[in-house]
Amino acid sequence: MLTHHLKLFFRNIKKNRGTFLINIIGLSTGLACTLLIALWVFDELGVDKFHSNDTRLYQVVETPQIDGRTVQNPSTASLLAETLAQEFPEIEYSTSVRETRELLLSKGETSFKTQGLYANAEFFNVFSFPLLQGNSATILGDKNSIVISKDLAKRFFGQTDNVIGKTLELDGKAPFTVSGILENVPANSSIQFDFVLPFEFFKEISPNALDWGYNIVQVYLVLKQGANIADFNTKIKGFMGTKTGYQGRPLSTRLFSDNYLYDKYQDRVEKAGRIAYVRLFSVIAFLILVIACINFMNLSTANASRRLKEIGIKKAMGSKRNVLVSQYLVESLSMTFLSLLIALLIVTLLLPQFNAIAAKQITLDFKGHYILALGIILVITGFLAGSYPAFYLSGLNAITTLKGKLHTSKGEVFARRGLVIFQFALSTILIVSVLIVYRQLEFAQNKNLGYDKDNVVYFDIEGKARQNLDTFLSAVEQLEGIASASSISTNIVGGNNTTTRLQWPGKVPDEKAVFQIRPVNYNMIETFAIDIIQGRSFSKEYGAEESKIIFNRTAVDLMGLKDPIGKQVSLENTNFEIVGITEDFHFDSLHEEIKPLFFVLRPEWTRTVMAKIKAGQEKLALGQLQDFYERYNPGLDFDYKFLDETYAAQYAAEQRVSTLAKYFAGLAILISCLGLFGLATFNAERRRKEISIRKVLGQSATEVTVMLSSEFARLVLIAMLIALPIAYILVNNWLSGFAYRIPLHLWYFLAAGLAALGIAMLTVGGQAIRAANHNPVEGLREE
Repeated sequence: MLTHHLKLFFRNIKKNRGTFLINIIGLSTGLACTLLIALWVFDELGVDKFHSNDTRLYQVVETPQIDGRTVQNPSTASLLAETLAQEFPEIEYSTSVRETRELLLSKGETSFKTQGLYANAEFFNVFSFPLLQGNSATILGDKNSIVISKDLAKRFFGQTDNVIGKTLELDGKAPFTVSGILENVPANSSIQFDFVLPFEFFKEISPNALDWGYNIVQVYLVLKQGANIADFNTKIKGFMGTKTGYQGRPLSTRLFSDNYLYDKYQDRVEKAGRIAYVRLFSVIAFLILVIACINFMNLSTANASRRLKEIGIKKAMGSKRNVLVSQYLVESLSMTFLSLLIALLIVTLLLPQFNAIAAKQITLDFKGHYILALGIILVITGFLAGSYPAFYLSGLNAITTLKGKLHTSKGEVFARRGLVIFQFALSTILIVSVLIVYRQLEFAQNKNLGYDKDNVVYFDIEGKARQNLDTFLSAVEQLEGIASASSISTNIVGGNNTTTRLQWPGKVPDEKAVFQIRPVNYNMIETFAIDIIQGRSFSKEYGAEESKIIFNRTAVDLMGLKDPIGKQVSLENTNFEIVGITEDFHFDSLHEEIKPLFFVLRPEWTRTVMAKIKAGQEKLALGQLQDFYERYNPGLDFDYKFLDETYAAQYAAEQRVSTLAKYFAGLAILISCLGLFGLATFNAERRRKEISIRKVLGQSATEVTVMLSSEFARLVLIAMLIALPIAYILVNNWLSGFAYRIPLHLWYFLAAGLAALGIAMLTVGGQAIRAANHNPVEGLREE
């Protein structure tokens, strides 16, 4: 029986090549989209899940009340990890972690800049980063030891064997002894690093590492089996108060592997996490697959008129309905199987480009669970696509089919039209979404940020420049093509140095306001072209300026100071005089509202040089900078970045989602058009005699074309009426994640609707013209 069904399947392919081609394109494209999205979703869901202690691995966070709402601060005091482990028996392991900046590792004349971590001795017990060599219990015991990745070991020593005990120089400091080799950090880890330094070394170089008042590390815990996390959170809630005397820094925990997907407090501000995009693309994958199945249904029923006599003869010969149902389901499963093979080929070919767009390292791995998943997709898609045609065709009346007549009920017509409305409603929603995302990202890139980010290049202060910073900066400003140069403690974009200890006149006792801190050098505000709206900037003309402070407008509004210039504030028992107020500027992404910020003059704290290049002289200036830097710091490479690129990187996730959504929207529209083509084909077949009679009675081909096309135009217009309100709700919800956003103009929605209508008319126009120009004699011959 199965062999017979397969013979009929291949015979029908040969007979109806056009229908087969449309079906195979629609199903294989839909399956390829679904598979690509599924691979991306599974990769996102798998981030940080590889740690053996996953279900017991928690990050400690502070949950203070700021401006009347609870926020989560992922950074806390560096002494917290070891102290918690000593006082709470529920903790099995604990570690403090702090990222290093890019550091220069050297062995002889071989040097590489890379980023690592400071961590205490239990780091490799908390996290399951595999060690190739070294004892996890003692690997970070010596403050002058270093653990390096397999990749670094091969770059420095050409091998991973016999590396333990050898030394590397770090940023020109005393040699560090290699105490362990770790496997390269997997791509699905949210913590990426190439080396680990002992936390004891960090305590030596950081003056604030032993101060409970500074939040400078992340703390991670592994709780013992059976520990109740709710009870544990209750016990540690007031722990910081016992160390600082201040109860406004309550502690809590969150599951480490949830941070990546459910990071609702990113950058200390409540916002949606990546799980929103996972859910979005999961829904898109499902809907694209449903659209592809709808196309199969429409084309199968449209093709039914060509198989009426076959069905009638089989039923007259005694074939039972279940035999006919099995035949059409076998055909559907066979079509799905062929489509799945083509989809796998498409995925294999597109995966490198997909990885580049999504910034992933996804592979198509045919292991047991993948094969099982593919089998499930095959069966579900085959039955979903083939069930309606199977039961519809097998239920046709034998006598009617032998006469070659196909009577379609109003319910069937309504169902098919409803499916097309559903397809184009979804397509319209996708068009609106892609347009709004594009416009918002364009707005973010072009908005006046309150400072000049263009043609600003920045790089780390290293080597001799660190000891002779003023001389170095003066020399940089003399280079051809350089307009100005200064230094800052951290990048002005996305920095996260904060304090709640600022005191000012009229401050309410126990009020805790969070201020961003930017320690800078002379001329930094001028280099960024930040507007001073009151007072002045830091200047050497006024002598020592270390006791001066400059606030942004939001900070002054928060403090409620009238005529702030000349007033005194204090921080850490040090008094500062307010000498200037700047206009607000966006130092965070547009997701965030502008926060209170102040500048203090601390050249010795600055670690990054910012150089403004004259417009049109970028190539000349960079060449001059590189030559000068390498002469000034022999043996060090000149590694620089442009500030505007760093700003754009804040929207990398949205940009990737936008690009992926654009491609998937295009494919969904393509598949929808195939569905519309299927309905147009069915409609032309069903009304062939009607069209012939109309033409015999004098209707022109143009009038018939307009009549046929107008029916589909009505369907698309109904789809628009359904889709546009839904699209408005969805994009407005997405835009709510931005503190600064575009207005939702009516033309965005009208343009999307007209685009969907235009695409639909182009799709059905060809079929309508073909049907209108058909010879009426052929259409009436059967009568």
